[in-house]
Amino acid sequence: MQIANPIYDVVFKFLMEDSKIAKLLISSIIKQDIEIIDFKPKEFTTNIEKTKAKKNKTKNINSGLTFFTVYRLDFTAKVKTKEGDKIVIIEIQKAKFPTDIMRFRKYLGEQYSNKENVYISDKNGNKQKKACEIISIYFLGHKLENIHGVPVIKSEKKYIDVSNGKEIKQKEYFIDSLNHESYIISIPELRERRRTELEILLSVFDQENRSDNNHILNVLEKDFPEKYRGFIRRLQKAASEPEIRKKMDAEDEIVDVLAEWQREMEQEKEQEKEQELAKKDVIIAENVKTIENKDKLLENKDKLLENKDKLLENKDKLLENKDKLIEELQKKIKGHK
Repeated sequence: MQIANPIYDVVFKFLMEDSKIAKLLISSIIKQDIEIIDFKPKEFTTNIEKTKAKKNKTKNINSGLTFFTVYRLDFTAKVKTKEGDKIVIIEIQKAKFPTDIMRFRKYLGEQYSNKENVYISDKNGNKQKKACEIISIYFLGHKLENIHGVPVIKSEKKYIDVSNGKEIKQKEYFIDSLNHESYIISIPELRERRRTELEILLSVFDQENRSDNNHILNVLEKDFPEKYRGFIRRLQKAASEPEIRKKMDAEDEIVDVLAEWQREMEQEKEQEKEQELAKKDVIIAENVKTIENKDKLLENKDKLLENKDKLLENKDKLLENKDKLIEELQKKIKGHK
């Protein structure tokens, strides 16, 4: 069966627009029952400037810079659980770029500061406004640097009694409102790992199933439990949508442009580094010459001092001879008398 590759933003958006599937995916990852889900993908554009013109970009004649627009989707879901409303943010990263972490932090910060991320708690007839807890899920298209062989990692909130190092099991709203748990899914680590139901479900992201066209994955429906079949069929439907395929092409172009931009930046940094090293080499050479000249001056100074000492020695000898001559003359004068 051919399905659309869910690592693409447009495919993931289409997938999650089905509330049953959205609830299934998120609840399977965070291991919490979701009563209601409000999935809100946010589309935005970012203008990025470059110093070189590329095809399909508009060149700014006045500044000599090149601008292109990046379209992205941010995925946020507000879920209602027995513990209260929670905000789930989902980030999908197909390729690794240096700016990713800062982008993730910025979006996370926006969710913490968003005044709409609250709910009304009615406990024992006492209604009060509370901040939603935040959960982040990151789908990474690359392996982590130090952790290997683990497809899904949970970074959770824990309370520790510092005096004895023991974990405190009771939950505290104040603490939970200022901290969040995260799930990191390393897509390359999903390969051939089907040990749990979650890993079976997430195997639809396994890029080893790609066909010649990166937009399409080949899977066997029988490999998935019945409760996940709707997930597969939704992706199958996405694969047949011309508009979705068109947007996937656009995403590929954006990734290619960003990758090219990153390579150019790295080359420019390398050139700047080489130029800096060349400048330092010139400075070092000049300093070496200065030191050599200084050594020659000191050598000449030593010779001058040595000559001065010889002159002083000769002067002393002359004075000594003078004294002897005077003494001899005085003796001769006395002898004539």
